[in-house]
Amino acid sequence: MSLIANLFSAFSGGGAGLLQLPVLIFLGLPFGVALATHKVASVALGVGATVRHMRESTLERRFTLFVLMTGLPGVVVGASIILHIPGRLAEIALGCLTLGLGLYSGSRKQLGQDYRPRHRDRTGMLTGGAVLFFLGILNGSLTSGTGLFVTLWLVRWFGLDYKRAVAYTLVLVGLFWNGTGALTLGMLGSIKWDWLPALLAGSLVGGYAGAHLAIRQGNRWIKRAFEVISILVGIKLIIG
Repeated sequence: MSLIANLFSAFSGGGAGLLQLPVLIFLGLPFGVALATHKVASVALGVGATVRHMRESTLERRFTLFVLMTGLPGVVVGASIILHIPGRLAEIALGCLTLGLGLYSGSRKQLGQDYRPRHRDRTGMLTGGAVLFFLGILNGSLTSGTGLFVTLWLVRWFGLDYKRAVAYTLVLVGLFWNGTGALTLGMLGSIKWDWLPALLAGSLVGGYAGAHLAIRQGNRWIKRAFEVISILVGIKLIIG
């Protein structure tokens, strides 16, 4: 299940928690333990995707640092508060927004098909950074679907095509944001360490394979995968 979840996540730019987190809960882990364990395992998704995307040299150093600096503080905030807040209402709201992402992308045929950088002035970067900080809070607190938000925001606001946006999401969110969230949750809660070898193996292989497919298939296929995963994640969060 970890392999399948992370392969689709790496191809579409998010959504691994759609399958992996519910399975961990179904197998008997409490929500907090399942979330922390999933966060640690999802770091391997970022490692696998990073190995593949680094060979393509698609990441800009300054923009990479910007995404990290604006998002990581939000991750720490989100991971610090989630263990103390009932998450069902937030999951329903997040599900509605995620479902909207897929429908919005589907209604815009040319969205993310070409690389057209924009909003790189001071005002644009401040606005974009504020939203990334908020998305970091969501990433640290609610694991399912937040990578999809980052992918679409990079496409819609900063003018990235889907291939570049997915690369940024998988490397920066998958590796650094999730790594920070895993560390914070591990310090505040508990992790099921003996389950991690299988989860890490599935995440690592799935991340590499999904990133390879994304690079080979191009923007149109990535866009369709993004829309399907967004709609599925949204429905799953809404129905519980």
